[in-house]
Amino acid sequence: MSPLARHAGPVEADRRRLQGILGEMGSVVIAFSGGVDSTLVVRAAADTPGLRFVALTTRSPTNTAEEVDEAVHLARDIGAEHLVVDVDELATPGYAENPAHRCYLCKETLYPECDKVARERGFAVVADGVNTDDLGDYRPGLRAAAERGVRHPLVEADLSKAAVRELSRFYRLPTAERPASPCLSSRFPYGTAITREGLARVAAAEAALRRLGFVELRVRYLGATARVEVAAEELGRLADALLREEMRRGVLAAGFEEVVFSASALRSGSLNDALGHGTASTRSPAAT
Repeated sequence: MSPLARHAGPVEADRRRLQGILGEMGSVVIAFSGGVDSTLVVRAAADTPGLRFVALTTRSPTNTAEEVDEAVHLARDIGAEHLVVDVDELATPGYAENPAHRCYLCKETLYPECDKVARERGFAVVADGVNTDDLGDYRPGLRAAAERGVRHPLVEADLSKAAVRELSRFYRLPTAERPASPCLSSRFPYGTAITREGLARVAAAEAALRRLGFVELRVRYLGATARVEVAAEELGRLADALLREEMRRGVLAAGFEEVVFSASALRSGSLNDALGHGTASTRSPAAT
C-alpha cells in the first residue's frame, strides 16, 4: 500500500475530495503560476488516474524570469506537461492605466490563452488555483473567470489557504510555506500608470533585497520613490543601520531616486484599502 493510501485524517479527505473533482473533469488546462495554490492543483492532477491535463504558465513583463523558471522546475519535478506562453498585459486595452479592475484585465489576457490550448487539444475544462479565502477579498479576476466558465477546484473542494498549505506539506511540495507572490503590477497604486520601465525597476529592487536575505517583501512604486515593506517577522532587521544602507543602495541601483522604509509590517492587499476592500491580515492571499 502506498504512503498516500495509508495516510488517514482530514488531509487525506481533502486529497480525495480534490482528486475526485479533478477526475470528473476528464481533461483540464491548469493556469499555473508556480505559487502555493496552483502548484497543489497540478500536483493533485498528476496523481489523478485517467486525467488528461496540461499546466500553462504565462511569461510577461508583470512577472519575473525567476518565477517562470521556478514554475518550469516545479512542473518538471511533478512530471506534468507544461507550456510557457508569452503574453503582454500592457497591450490589453486599459491595463496600463491601472484601473481598480486591473486584475480582470489581467485574467482577460491569461484565460484566452488557456481557452486556446483547451480548444486545440479538445480538453473540457480550464481551471485555476483560487482557494476559499480568495472569495472574501476584492478580486475582479474572479468575474473574468466566471464569465469564461473557469473552474476553481480548490474552492469546489472547500480548501482554505491553511488547508492548501497543509495538503502541500503532505505532498512535500517546496511551495508549502512560500509567501504570497502577486504580480509586479500590484506594486503600483491604482491609477498610477504601469510601464515596462517601472516593472523592471520594481523587479530589480526586490531582487536586490532578496539577495540580502529578505523573504517576504514588496517594493511599492511611487514614481521616483520606492517604499519598502517587509514582513512582520523581518521588520526587526531594519533596525540595523548598515543593512538599511545596503538595502537603500540596492533599490537606488534599480533606478529609483529615493527610498523610504515602512515602519509597519507588510500587509498584502493594503493597496485595496483605497477602494474600501482592504484586509486586516498580514498573510492575506489578496492579489496586491
